[in-house]
Amino acid sequence: MTKTVTTPYDVAEHLRTPEEMAAYLDACIEEADGDAVFVVRALGNIARAKGMSQNGHA
Repeated sequence: MTKTVTTPYDVAEHLRTPEEMAAYLDACIEEADGDAVFVVRALGNIARAKGMSQNGHA
């Protein structure tokens, strides 16, 4: 049997523009269904994405 190989996915690496970040946050708020922790994690991902783009890592 062949094993599936996976790699870690970091959404922050894919949020490059303010428009992408806003769309991501909108989608997360809609998906959260009142789960504040879900929204806080999304905001953390956006903050990391901003830091990555400002430091030239993205």
